[in-house]
Amino acid sequence: MHNNKTIHFISGLPRSGSTLLAALLNQNPQFQANMSGPVAGMVGALLENMSGKNEYSVFIEDVQRERIIRSVIEGYYAYSKADVIFDTSRAWCARMPLLNTLYPAFKVIACVRHMPWIIDSIERLVQRNVFQPSSIFNYLSGGTVYSRADGVAGGDGMVGYAYNALKEAYFGDYAANRLMLVQYESLVKDPQKTLAAVYDFIGQPLYKHDFNNVEFDASEFDKKAGTPGLHEVRRNVAQNERTSILPPDLFKRFENDAFWKNQTVHRSGITIA
Repeated sequence: MHNNKTIHFISGLPRSGSTLLAALLNQNPQFQANMSGPVAGMVGALLENMSGKNEYSVFIEDVQRERIIRSVIEGYYAYSKADVIFDTSRAWCARMPLLNTLYPAFKVIACVRHMPWIIDSIERLVQRNVFQPSSIFNYLSGGTVYSRADGVAGGDGMVGYAYNALKEAYFGDYAANRLMLVQYESLVKDPQKTLAAVYDFIGQPLYKHDFNNVEFDASEFDKKAGTPGLHEVRRNVAQNERTSILPPDLFKRFENDAFWKNQTVHRSGITIA
């Protein structure tokens, strides 16, 4: 990245600690990290509009496409005084070949979590905000816990898309030494050890983080999305034990989806914290 800046990417599954990770990394004055932003979406829109869908695409060569995409990413962060940028989007796991072309030294930190608890976390948000239909479900009211779980777990759903993108990255050609999985359970149980692994992965000197004074506020964004609390981060990093509100059969449906825990399919060169 220009101006001696380094860019990495935070991706992975929703409700799995990506906002908490960004809030913690942002404590380091040399870093800039945030919740999911518009950059990945702008990149996708540009690629589509520079494709054969556009009658003028015959005038655009791949070298121009590459420069345009890179200029959008770097232009978005040109104002930043940070040395290391972390851009967050669930889409980055599905863009590993593109990232390899743009930034051969790139790293993707993918946040993961036991799948039933992701569905549980989303359902808790819905049930907590009974007067505000959520953007997660296109602001539609009604339905049941089963239909909502089916919706987010589908291939185009909030969870299903991210899960499929994660598998694409994990089993793809660009994962070795570039993809790190940060388990939510590890991050909240032992944030010091987990962040030390993150710093080692990106090759940066470890910073002393304050795990009892985490600051992050996206309340206006969440309110507009009809989902207050969507990006809420507790001030103190701690493990929160609770009982699932999912019916047992629904919880069981997603119980074996944590493929990253399966040693028979583990890929060498991928760090799992």
